[in-house]
Amino acid sequence: MSVVTLLVLSTLVSSPQQGAVQGVTVTGIVQDQTGAVLTGAMVDLAAGGRVVRSVATDGVGAFHFDGVTPGTYELRAYFQGFKDLSSRVRVGPRAPSPQKLVLELASIAQDVTVSDLAPGVNASASGNQDAVTLDQEMLSALPVLDRDLIATASRFLDPAALGSGVTIVVNGMEVSALNVSAAAVAQIRINQDPYSAEYSRPGRGRIEILTKPGSQQYHGEFNTLLRNGHLSARNAFASAKPQEQRQSVEGVLGGPIGHDAKTMFMLSANDENDANQAYIHAIGLDGPIDGQLPHTSGEARITGSITRQVSPKNTFSIRPNYQYESDENRDAGGTTLASAATTFKHHEQQVTYTQQTIFRPTLVNQFQMLFGHEREPTTSLTPDRAIIVAGAFTGGGAQVDLVRTETHINLNESLSWTHGKHLVQAGFQLPDWSRRGFYDKTNFGGSYYFANLAAYETGQPYAFTQQQGNGDLALLEKQVGAYVKDDWRIRPGLSIDYGVRYDWQNYFGDTNNVAPRFSIAYAPGNGKANVLRAGVGVFNDRSGPVVIADVLHSQPGGLTKIVVTDPAYPDPFASAAATVPPPSIVQLAPDVKIPQSIQYSVSFDHQVKKTTTVSVSYTGARGHSLFRSRDINAPPPPLYLTRPDPTYGVIRQVESNGRQSADSFGVTLRGRMTAWFNGQMQYTLSRTYNDTAGINAFPANDYDLSGEWARADVDRRHRFVMVGTVTGVKIVDLGVALTLNSAGPYTQTIGGDPYNNGRGRARLPGIARNTLIAGDLATLDLHASRDLKLGGPKSGHELTLGADGFNLLNRVNYASYVGIISSPLFGTPVSARSARQFQFSIRYKF
Repeated sequence: MSVVTLLVLSTLVSSPQQGAVQGVTVTGIVQDQTGAVLTGAMVDLAAGGRVVRSVATDGVGAFHFDGVTPGTYELRAYFQGFKDLSSRVRVGPRAPSPQKLVLELASIAQDVTVSDLAPGVNASASGNQDAVTLDQEMLSALPVLDRDLIATASRFLDPAALGSGVTIVVNGMEVSALNVSAAAVAQIRINQDPYSAEYSRPGRGRIEILTKPGSQQYHGEFNTLLRNGHLSARNAFASAKPQEQRQSVEGVLGGPIGHDAKTMFMLSANDENDANQAYIHAIGLDGPIDGQLPHTSGEARITGSITRQVSPKNTFSIRPNYQYESDENRDAGGTTLASAATTFKHHEQQVTYTQQTIFRPTLVNQFQMLFGHEREPTTSLTPDRAIIVAGAFTGGGAQVDLVRTETHINLNESLSWTHGKHLVQAGFQLPDWSRRGFYDKTNFGGSYYFANLAAYETGQPYAFTQQQGNGDLALLEKQVGAYVKDDWRIRPGLSIDYGVRYDWQNYFGDTNNVAPRFSIAYAPGNGKANVLRAGVGVFNDRSGPVVIADVLHSQPGGLTKIVVTDPAYPDPFASAAATVPPPSIVQLAPDVKIPQSIQYSVSFDHQVKKTTTVSVSYTGARGHSLFRSRDINAPPPPLYLTRPDPTYGVIRQVESNGRQSADSFGVTLRGRMTAWFNGQMQYTLSRTYNDTAGINAFPANDYDLSGEWARADVDRRHRFVMVGTVTGVKIVDLGVALTLNSAGPYTQTIGGDPYNNGRGRARLPGIARNTLIAGDLATLDLHASRDLKLGGPKSGHELTLGADGFNLLNRVNYASYVGIISSPLFGTPVSARSARQFQFSIRYKF
């Protein structure tokens, strides 16, 4: 990091000093109809029919012209495959407001204007109208709890498309989290170009984020937020109003460095402190256990960037980042008692280097590299042995002491070439190349498992587990991706997008992870209001590092895990006949491979009116070779008494023989739907079945998987999301968010261990997984704000006062249920999401 910083500073110092630039700066952004920015678009500044200057847009679609003298000019924007755009701008003594240039595909015969209206349909294979685009203006107007933009955007994700987790892409690079403040975010996109070979995850399984770049003028935004429990409603499991408080301050500042107007900076920071409560609803030998525990957390981020335009065709930027998180009394609540709480901390430092080179208007290269280091210690509140009584309570210590470290490199190299009707892009990626450290002391004290309260009262656990040995481990995780794609405008009204991607991950022997992608868009009769679309693609999943650490930990000289069934209590080794149990190990199956899914869809986009579009779509997905875990040394039927190999305990084998089937029908309405509402609505009817809940999930019976095919944990038959702004109210500006989800499933278990495998996840004969129905979800959130202009209408200074209400109707949304039939709490909820909350904010912009 220091070498790169010195290079930047030396570049700044050695740059020729120039006098003050006469005139003002004309800035703007170039986008397509979906709201996506266009990188490498050419923009001319013309006067009197003659081009005065030309510039290409940068990595976030922005352009600027310095030293523009007063007069009337013409802005001309053009990009291969799109219609040229011409717009007039008047320049006076002050800089004009930033210009938004919206280019339309050349295949659509429609007037193009500079406008902030909703996009119309287009015949680009990547221009699907069931995509979700939230720009800076919309993000500022929506109710966002704690300024958590990822949580807000996640409403539009399809859980069936997430695989091993949501993919977050920031400024074109895949990262593990959004490490900038909300004030620094310029745009969020979901499901943009869902079959692009550039990404490993389907469109509804990834969130794409663009952050604000530096600018040629000083601009900034500062926010403060306050939430207090006195104004909140009581949680369904609280006996009184919560003693809660949330405070947050954040800001972003950007502008030029020096006088040459070619070097810009952006500085973003935020600090958050949350004093919350965890609500306990359990049952013990003396009856119900209800209470609450202070749950405090904090987070701080500092992010900066220096962007240097070396020439109109060469721009680089450096973005350092620091993040700190803390979470006290984590994981308590529901049936987990206060003694089983944990403390979590997270430190992370990153620096990202980006360079964009425009070799010519038709050939653009972008190179990105990220260096980062993380450290995450998790500690138990007490070192006591864990006591887990099925369906009643989890007490004792948490037994989760672990320190995780990571030093990683991410790399993204892409080359885009426009030739005739083709836009060809090829790239190479290192989504993760990291040295990971695991300093594992989890369950060193041991954990007792009881089938029910009666077994706990008589001191008869069905299992005791414990780890011992050397928990220090370092491993190298490698992930590689490469792709090539072609966006081909065959003729007006017809385009296809096809490509292929390849993914590889170490520790897995399969090398055939080729993922072809194809999508097509057709506008019948070259029309401008209707587009038919279809697409199909193969997507590769990933294992994640934890399972690899489990495998390596169980090798000789590492950790030893023991599982004792029907142990003595309170000392599992107190019996005179007790012997040292054999070790348990974790291994990969000989034929294990990376899971894949095939997604396919058809849709119809229709432009209802100039400002409103509707999209109707069907999407199907079939997953195969999905991960699951199985104990291949479990006691076999029919008696389930002894393990086949007595030299080992549990032999957890990670296999890839699971499957999943998902089908969904969706309707998306976006734009200015009425004279008073502008936003996006999305309804989805879906069905998702699978026979595995993931890489850490075991079947109930290791020798019988027939009852595992059932509703997936993420299955929600009905989902409705609406976000938007309401106009026509004179006093305040209003933003609204409504989320409705039908009920998900959960599993009925007996609580005991008839299969003698030590897990206690057995079900009654004939009962499949996920047959019980939990509660549904409904939340209505509202944001009200008032803008106050400071220093006159042209000063650019603005103060905004805001108030947000979350779950305004104060509906009880239950979160978790007890499915253990031997529990007194069977079939009842033990936790609930937040009741009604109010949040107040002040924002200052200049």
